[in-house]
Amino acid sequence: MKRVLLVCPGRGSYGRDTLRSIPPTPSVLAANDFRAALGRPTPSEIDATDTFSSRLHVAGENASILTMAATLADRDQLKGVDVVGVVGNSMGWYTALAVAGALPLHDGLRLVETMGQYQAQNVIGGQLLYPLANANWQCLPSPELDVILDDTPELYHSIHLGGQAVLGGSIDAINRAMKRLPPRKIGDRDAPMVLPLHSAFHTPLMAPTAARAQVDLADLGWQAPSVPLVDGHGTVHWPRHASPGQLREYTLGAQVTEPYDFALGLRTALRELAPDAIVLLGPGGNLGGAVGQVLAREGWRGVHDKASFQALQAREPLVLAMNRPEQRALVT
Repeated sequence: MKRVLLVCPGRGSYGRDTLRSIPPTPSVLAANDFRAALGRPTPSEIDATDTFSSRLHVAGENASILTMAATLADRDQLKGVDVVGVVGNSMGWYTALAVAGALPLHDGLRLVETMGQYQAQNVIGGQLLYPLANANWQCLPSPELDVILDDTPELYHSIHLGGQAVLGGSIDAINRAMKRLPPRKIGDRDAPMVLPLHSAFHTPLMAPTAARAQVDLADLGWQAPSVPLVDGHGTVHWPRHASPGQLREYTLGAQVTEPYDFALGLRTALRELAPDAIVLLGPGGNLGGAVGQVLAREGWRGVHDKASFQALQAREPLVLAMNRPEQRALVT
């Protein structure tokens, strides 16, 4: 039986090509019931629309629950695999808590819904994406990045993605960074690139949000996970031994206000759990590059750049994206 590490994507993963892709699995039906009880459109209803709309699908109050529903749908359909651990990226940490059993499903839905609703008509600052690697995933020197971070007030590291940096900050800080960072490419897209309708997640600007969540979500049913769960500090929360209080404090504190190091979490999971394969759940196919870049920096199974990663994938797929039918078939 293949030993797999599950990766739960962040809220920006649901896009135009994800429309009408969420099947009515048991967890998705539970998410639908949860939202319907609140008088809000269900994930299935939003997913079923004919056209993609940023106002509907990208807005935080919908994007988070859509991403979670897609992730849960894929988790429900896994067969013939041994799940050895779970990691998440950014908001994907909240989904990972439910997938790993550290929160009951209803409480995981409530966590995602609450944090998403805080963003409704209340985007705080912004985020931008900047590549730190070239097209073959080799590191690009970026000395100007540290200089800009040091001398731009309210600009911070937000997410460490391996070969890409996500910066968060006030609108003024983001605008300043956009003008000063040397132009680069992410595929065929120009960078630096502003992420639409994203608050300055994982920065000190979110401290009021963290304080509010600690009150509104004080009664969530935290528990040790049923499988190892790795957070953005690289901490492994082990079954039976993890502290529910530590999970609560991290999730509603540091996870909101400090940089989320997805690369560190993934690297730790690879070293501690030694999976046979990495499964990208939900609309997480766009994390394939970030995961591959972490593998290259780690030298995992002879991967040192994009070319060697692609050669390994062709020979014996290591990273399985559930949105790719041929890869999905290997784990369902």
